[in-house]
Amino acid sequence: MNSKLFRRFIPLQRSCFFKSLHRFPIFNNGLEISYNYRCLHTSQRCFADRIIPKNAKSGSSFEWLKRQLNDPYVKKARYENYRARSAFKLIEIDDKYKILKPGGTMIDCGASPGAWTQVMVKRCYPQGDPKNKNGTLIIAIDISGIAPIEGAAVIPNTDFTNPLNQAKIITLLRDRKVDTVCSDMAPKASGQAELDQPGIIKLFLSALQFSIQVLKPETGNFLGKLWEGNRTKELCMLMENLFENVNIVKPPSSRCDSSELFILGTKFKGIKYG
Repeated sequence: MNSKLFRRFIPLQRSCFFKSLHRFPIFNNGLEISYNYRCLHTSQRCFADRIIPKNAKSGSSFEWLKRQLNDPYVKKARYENYRARSAFKLIEIDDKYKILKPGGTMIDCGASPGAWTQVMVKRCYPQGDPKNKNGTLIIAIDISGIAPIEGAAVIPNTDFTNPLNQAKIITLLRDRKVDTVCSDMAPKASGQAELDQPGIIKLFLSALQFSIQVLKPETGNFLGKLWEGNRTKELCMLMENLFENVNIVKPPSSRCDSSELFILGTKFKGIKYG
């Protein structure tokens, strides 16, 4: 076999000898995506370095599909039964900052398709408490649809920025104070920063303003999504007036070529009147 062909595969064990090489097409949602190679007479399985879509309809869909098929977090999300790769962003943030409280009250704004809510349910319900005696409450809301998630109160097809809908959440809380509010809300991106920035800032401020009303003083946390821009520093300064600790966070699972970042405020100072 031509030695150049072997360079296309992940490094193989030197002791592995092949009598023949078979080629099998792989399909994903009806799209043919490159090939999987199996080496006969061994247990060794060889894969091409990257999976390349064969029949995507346009250049942009080709690039998106190629990225999805080769994204380790997409594969990991399927394996661990999360609805989206974004689950690992919250997991990584919580591993470092411990913002999800077992037995606590959490709100997930912009929850669709529900990956962050799944993480909240998994981390906030104490083990050995199937009847939820500790009173964990998780509320998920999104302007799009969200399939039901066991352990969470899901509010689909609802605009969080509408004050009437925020009042519904407060009713669900029944005078509880909230441990953590997370906002992964973002508008549909046009690709032009001057158009996209105002939209995501508006959503960020809406979630922050709501958080001020419901967070527990001294221990409450707020996590909000932004796209990096010239107002990031200004928003951090605003957060510093409200929280003891403020951090700009870009978790490892956030794509390197994305301008996405999160501002995390911990230990809510509370609002003093008079």
